[in-house]
Amino acid sequence: MKNKAVFLDRDGTINIDFGYTHKIKDLEIFPNAMEGLKLLQDSGYKRIIITNQSGIARGYFTEEDYHTFMEEMYTRLGKEGINFNGEYFCPHHPDDNCNCRKPKTGMLEQAAKDFNLDLNTCWMIGDSVSDIQAGKNAYCRTIHVLTGKEYTEPIKKADFIANNLVDAANYILSQNK
Repeated sequence: MKNKAVFLDRDGTINIDFGYTHKIKDLEIFPNAMEGLKLLQDSGYKRIIITNQSGIARGYFTEEDYHTFMEEMYTRLGKEGINFNGEYFCPHHPDDNCNCRKPKTGMLEQAAKDFNLDLNTCWMIGDSVSDIQAGKNAYCRTIHVLTGKEYTEPIKKADFIANNLVDAANYILSQNK
């Protein structure tokens, strides 16, 4: 039997996106993100971060900086009883034409292999066009959260538009009744 999973963008979805966010002092987790993540966790969904991090290729920060930031995020969420099952990041520049950078599907496909997932039953939650398009390209159902930089105009291709991760989690859970 395949596992059920939710893929989550990081910046603008789980934490505030200050642009190339990588400094611990800039780590601000959306208050509603914790509640939404807990709902998904308690319902048995695998939670997997899928994030583009071109700031590494651009030289704004190092891969080590990225991992340090993630460790702090996991520590803070862990104190609230929240954990993640996986994390995939693309360190490449948009011009590199890699297969992992969203809206391409490399990270989602790798996660599907690693966690025995049927992408048709998975969800992709994000705040940007590339998040939603990656989900669509991988045949996932998609939710655009209005917490990120592109919140001013909902992405019409998304299957659902949510104010935040709590709304997104509640919608996902309502679809399984």
